[in-house]
Amino acid sequence: EFLLRGVLMSQWAGVVLAAGMGVRMKSRLPKVLHPVCGKEMVRYPVDLLQGLGVERILVVVSPTSRVEVEKALGDKVEYVEQATANGTGDAVSQTANRLMANRLNGAEDDNPEHLIILGADSPLLEAESLSRLMSTHLEKTSNMTILTGDFDTPGDLGRVQRNGTGQVIGIVEAATGEGLEDSPAEINGGVYCFSAPWLWEHLPQVEASPVGEVYLTALASMNSEGNASINAVKIARANDLQGVNNRVQLAQVEAELRQRINQRWMLDGVTIFDPASVFIDAEVTIGQDAVILPNTMLLGRTTVGEESEIGPGSVLRDSSVGNRCRVTTSVLEDAVMEDGANIGPFSHLRSGAYLESGVHIGNFAEIKESRLAVGSLMGHFGYIGDASIGANVNLGAGMVTCNYDGREKHRTNIGAGVFIGCDTMLVAPVTVGDDAVTGAGSVITEDVPQGRLAVGVPARIVVRKSDNI
Repeated sequence: EFLLRGVLMSQWAGVVLAAGMGVRMKSRLPKVLHPVCGKEMVRYPVDLLQGLGVERILVVVSPTSRVEVEKALGDKVEYVEQATANGTGDAVSQTANRLMANRLNGAEDDNPEHLIILGADSPLLEAESLSRLMSTHLEKTSNMTILTGDFDTPGDLGRVQRNGTGQVIGIVEAATGEGLEDSPAEINGGVYCFSAPWLWEHLPQVEASPVGEVYLTALASMNSEGNASINAVKIARANDLQGVNNRVQLAQVEAELRQRINQRWMLDGVTIFDPASVFIDAEVTIGQDAVILPNTMLLGRTTVGEESEIGPGSVLRDSSVGNRCRVTTSVLEDAVMEDGANIGPFSHLRSGAYLESGVHIGNFAEIKESRLAVGSLMGHFGYIGDASIGANVNLGAGMVTCNYDGREKHRTNIGAGVFIGCDTMLVAPVTVGDDAVTGAGSVITEDVPQGRLAVGVPARIVVRKSDNI
């Protein structure tokens, strides 16, 4: 069994509330799918729960967003629809039949005894806070345990109410509370632990608000009647509870998370000279002693190896860079650089570009759907598309693979040890054999045999004194 701070995780299920309309985002994209540091918001709570060892996770979605949310999360969670956005309490009630299915069939021991419920729009939450919340919930045998924080300007967040002895006696929702001042207050973070049997017994008793919504927070008021054990755990870093309801808040949590990501990598042995100008997405990995220079973006699932130098002004998206590489003021998209390769400045590796160990690409080069073998060089401007380049090939300035005939793409194959002269046009499909040479300005429309010289427009094979014919 998975144990975390004394918590037996098989007793737990997680519920992620992701059905809100997010109208304040003013977007065609569902709010929970807006990315923060390159990762959809809804994936943050799911990954957090999985990291804690919660095996069963239910995501509450709206009918209109379900397809897109499923694309983001796949089959690692269960999906429950909330047909109408009638509040958090209604959203949780939609999971009841699923979570109590075994209990209804008489197999009570197979049901989760505890639930942890959180929203899909708070990407700054961290595992330590949830772990402490769950542990406290069990230690105090609570019916309901709430994660709270002290905010100087609570804004649209619900305020926690306590009695004279410090017991939680209710939560006032900003949407329904009258005369709430935007002054320092303890706020509800929208993260809860529940005793499942208690929740299913009492949730149906919650009355709808004046706006017709059933709020999960209404359950906190049952403590004032003395018939419930409701507790709160105050988070040390209150802005971890910051939710996202509009684009301003989206930018705020992005900036905070980006700062944390950069700090984590620096503490792990990565040099970042100007953290304020460096953007590193949540799923990027970086090796020890790598150097990230100013105005650089590492996006998506990019990986950077040890002792590599990236930047200044480079953008890498979903790319893999090996050890001891250098990417200077260049762009990589879905590309691979093996150990010791280098590129730039001002070059572009597009999708499918693959540089083997020691390959050098200089300035103003573009490469897509092509593989350059060990030790090949392209020092200056040119284009390589849909090509296979052998080992130790010299590609002269201005060379172009003419891969598109207006209807279809065609491949170029260049063997090992080839010398491609400046301004050579290789009209695909075409093959240049090992150790062959093309003259400057040649237009290669036919295959060049191994070891031969091709020159002219269109190119012809010429005999050299060195040719053994």
